[in-house]
Amino acid sequence: MPLKLEDKKVLVAEVNEIARRALSAVAAEYRGLTAGKFDILRDRARKNGIYLHVVKNTLARKAVEGTEFECLKPALVGPLVLGFSLEDPGAVGRVIKDFAKENDKLVVKALAVGGTLYGAKDIDRLASLPTKQQAQAMLMGTMLAPISKFVRTLAEPAAKVTRAVKAVGDSRSTAPAEAGT
Repeated sequence: MPLKLEDKKVLVAEVNEIARRALSAVAAEYRGLTAGKFDILRDRARKNGIYLHVVKNTLARKAVEGTEFECLKPALVGPLVLGFSLEDPGAVGRVIKDFAKENDKLVVKALAVGGTLYGAKDIDRLASLPTKQQAQAMLMGTMLAPISKFVRTLAEPAAKVTRAVKAVGDSRSTAPAEAGT
């Protein structure tokens, strides 16, 4: 059933708003994917903070105008589903990649991050981005490393003195007792 003009405007505005807030996007062809399988994909997307929507290409081109995903326009050809990561840049890559392994009917056509268009082969790079929690842990580790090294450096002179005193004490206790003393 064709959309009315008013419905098209609402859809374009909705997708544009999502694209303005999104961190990354993937366009994938879904030709031959059953409705049941597509529902499973939507469920996984929803659970991972991904906006997933089938949008006609002419409407999708209008929807990404003025966003960093405008670079996707040349790739918007054929029956495509658009996925936008809203919380974690790699989430859409992980979900689409994992689902495509199980369902060969879903084929990645293009992805975009930071205003740059990437090809389908770069889905692995996007999927391997750390989650927000992983990135925070990596940042904390990086921030704590200099502090830990500084504390070890401060403690080292006292540790050296302790080791030297222990070594002298050990050498005296194992030395043979001198005769006549």
